[in-house]
Amino acid sequence: METLIQPKILKGFRDFLPESEIQRSLLIEKLTKTFRSYGFVPIDTPVLEYSEILLRKSNGETEKQVFRFEDNGKRDVAMRFDLTVPFARFVAEHKDELYFPFKRYHIAKVWRGEKPQAGRYREFYQCDFDMVGSDSASSDFEILSLMKSALSEIGVDNITIKVNHRGIFNAFLEKLGLSEKSEDVLRIVDKLAKIGEEQVTLQLNEITQDENKSKEILIFIAGKDDFDSTLELIGSMAGEKANPFVERMKDIRQMMKASGIDSTYVLDPSITRGLDYYTGVVYETFLNDLPSIGSVCSGGRYDNLAGLYMKEKISGVGSSIGLDRLIAGLEQLGIISKKGSFVDLEIFCMDSSLAVEYQGLAQKLRNAGISCEVFPDAKKIGQQYNVTDKKGIKWGILMNAENAKQGVFILKNLETREQFENCTVEQAVKIISAQ
Repeated sequence: METLIQPKILKGFRDFLPESEIQRSLLIEKLTKTFRSYGFVPIDTPVLEYSEILLRKSNGETEKQVFRFEDNGKRDVAMRFDLTVPFARFVAEHKDELYFPFKRYHIAKVWRGEKPQAGRYREFYQCDFDMVGSDSASSDFEILSLMKSALSEIGVDNITIKVNHRGIFNAFLEKLGLSEKSEDVLRIVDKLAKIGEEQVTLQLNEITQDENKSKEILIFIAGKDDFDSTLELIGSMAGEKANPFVERMKDIRQMMKASGIDSTYVLDPSITRGLDYYTGVVYETFLNDLPSIGSVCSGGRYDNLAGLYMKEKISGVGSSIGLDRLIAGLEQLGIISKKGSFVDLEIFCMDSSLAVEYQGLAQKLRNAGISCEVFPDAKKIGQQYNVTDKKGIKWGILMNAENAKQGVFILKNLETREQFENCTVEQAVKIISAQ
């Protein structure tokens, strides 16, 4: 007898059962709808890239996390670890075929060989959206507006989007004589929410070797009570070199007010997005009812997306949604719930000889806009109920031979157990649509 293979998956990877995958699919559908309404178009890139493409400007830590190997053609290849680097290669390779400004969204899996832990896997989804080929306040605002609209579409309105401008911060550090240490300072400040002011102060003192400069930085990142006052404060502390960046933020602020969404955005000078990748506006998004999970959508402006792959400079601005983290947060808040099916209604099989009638009824309901399915086997009704309960289906139809002759059936709300006798298709559609 042949030995059975033990079913198992690699550490850090996971299967998605229907209820989880349906949840994810519905979320992606809503996000996609919003992206398209702003004029963004989908792209896709290969899972495998040449290693030199993905790793040319990476640090040692990134290389440790990448799934890298030699393929059958003896090529050094790696699996994409984010959607940004492939996008940079994509723009460089197809620049003559694209139009600028170019607005893209990309929802796909990425792979990182990092140590698995709670809520962190080696295979996960990212959702990126960018506008490249424009360095304007309007494009900055459009990404910020899209972030709010996308989250609102999936039922999340109680959010705070924290905004800052790296140009103002860099001008401030230059004024302090800390330009050469800006990267270190930015990384320390970026950890404020995680490690607290005391630890940030200690680390700043070590980097600056000047307690007064550390105090100045802390005053800068503390800001004021409102957007406009904070902008005035950091602008004055940064000096004249920051004036163009301050004006950019004022323009963005006016667009927020004109769109009636200004209350969602807070100017927070401590938001730096620690990497030197970003050069302009930066932002992070928090769920007000669940701040503990951290930012669910973040990004910013970058000066030269494809600089490693082409001489032409292309500026852009974009954001990324951590889908897995967002879904976990929405579940905790009760905004989304798991369901095991896409259909609204189950036609129960009470008599196998009525299979033709059941299928005909199902098609009539689908034509009327009701998603439904027919239970294929004449099992005990309790068994059929158990299956529909696991799927989370709300409505059921019971139809025997006598009902079929009369062209009617019993419509049942499977959640409340309420029944509607002698229903027609038209009546059922009205009842279901009303609830």
